[in-house]
Amino acid sequence: MIYGYARISRPTQNIERQIRNITEYEPKAKIITEAYTGTTQERSEWCRLLRRLKPDDTIIFDSVSRMSRNAEEGIEEYERLYNEGINLVFLKEHQIDTQTYRSAIHQQIEMKGNEIADEFIKAINNVLMILARKQIYLSFEQAQKEVDDLHKRTSEGIKTAKLRGKQVGRPVGASIVSQKSVTAKQIILQHSKDFGGTLNDTEVIKLIGNISRNTYYKYKKELKEE
Repeated sequence: MIYGYARISRPTQNIERQIRNITEYEPKAKIITEAYTGTTQERSEWCRLLRRLKPDDTIIFDSVSRMSRNAEEGIEEYERLYNEGINLVFLKEHQIDTQTYRSAIHQQIEMKGNEIADEFIKAINNVLMILARKQIYLSFEQAQKEVDDLHKRTSEGIKTAKLRGKQVGRPVGASIVSQKSVTAKQIILQHSKDFGGTLNDTEVIKLIGNISRNTYYKYKKELKEE
């Protein structure tokens, strides 16, 4: 099986970019999505995926930072899955794809011949894992740097706008109109029993997909007020 795992830290974030990148790389990937802010153990979808994995299965991530929240967790997860024969693909960091290291081992075996000792294979594997750890650390450091730089630019932009007397943020009471809200409201109007449709709230939420109950009921309230 080929899986794609997409994760966001807050339900309000957009997960579509990760899904799009994964499906462009592998259209047949079964997409697993998750939004969580706690520890690795609280990721119910990730834990469910781990239980169903079999050797030679593949997991595709948009970035290694989507596999875990920090480098230490990432390295631990990487090594465990690698040793279980799971293929890991990182679209932004292909240099640490598990296939990279497995190919290196096979090349060494071909060079030394089929009579190569198990101890030698183990030694090569240990060296490659050291390299993988370094690359994972570097990838997490780069990801964190990008986040820090974004926060810095945002903060500087807000400060500059305030100094120029511009409105920062939306006025109190103003509502945001996005393509997502327009599409969701169209589905609600067409299918919700409250507007002449045949589906209850739970069914409409499933039909919309990737929407929280609070947002759903907010949209319903806005439609009734309109």
